[in-house]
Amino acid sequence: MANKTQQGHRGRLRQKFMQSGIGAFHDYEVIEMLLTLTTPYKDMKKPAKEAIRRFGSLPGVLEAPIQLLMEIDGIGETNAFALKLPHAVARRYLQERIVGEDYIRSSAGVHEYLTHNLRDRNREVFMVLFLNGQNRILKLEEMFEGTLTSSAVYPREVIKRALNYDAAALILVHNHPSGNTTPSSEDQAVTKKLAAAAGTIDVQVLDHLIVGGNDYYSFADHGLI
Repeated sequence: MANKTQQGHRGRLRQKFMQSGIGAFHDYEVIEMLLTLTTPYKDMKKPAKEAIRRFGSLPGVLEAPIQLLMEIDGIGETNAFALKLPHAVARRYLQERIVGEDYIRSSAGVHEYLTHNLRDRNREVFMVLFLNGQNRILKLEEMFEGTLTSSAVYPREVIKRALNYDAAALILVHNHPSGNTTPSSEDQAVTKKLAAAAGTIDVQVLDHLIVGGNDYYSFADHGLI
C-alpha cells in the first residue's frame, strides 16, 4: 500500500512538472524529485525538507559537499550523486553555450553562467575568461580558490594560460560569498597587478566582475579599468 501511495505521489509530481515546469515546485519538491530517481520506493519528502532546512535553499543544497549531504538521514552516496549531477550538467551546459560567442552580445549568458556557478560558493573563487581579438570567448577557467589577495593570485599562471589560448583580452571574475559586491582594496590591487602583467604581452584586461548572490559589480562600468 505504501509503495502504491508513493508511486501515486511521484506520478503527480511528474505530471505537475510536465504541465507547469519547475517553476510550480517548492524547493523541497525539486530535491524530492531528484532523490526519487535513485530511491524509487521510499518516501524522500522528509530528507528533502531536511536538506533545504540545513542548507537554506535549493542552490545551497546543490552546492553542498557530498559528505555533508550524506549526514542527512535518508540520503546516502547514491542519493548525493543524484543531487550533484544535475547541477554539474547545468554548469557545463551554460559554459559550453557561451564558448565561441561574442562576449558583448552574449553578456547575459555569461552573467547567467557566472551567477549559477559562483553565487552559492562558500569560498572565494577566481576565474578568467579568455577572449580572442574579435572578443569571442575562447575559454573560461577557474584558476584560484580561497581568500582573494594579491599574494594568492599568481599573474604568471594567468599569463601562461593567455599564451596557451592565444588570447588577446581577459575578463577577470571572482565571487564574494557575503553577497556584497563592493570591491575591496585587495580586489583593486589584484586587478591592477594582473592588468599590468597582461600588458607586458599585449593582452588587455577588459573588465573585472564581482559576483555576489544574483548581483554583480563591473569594474569597467564604474570606470575602474
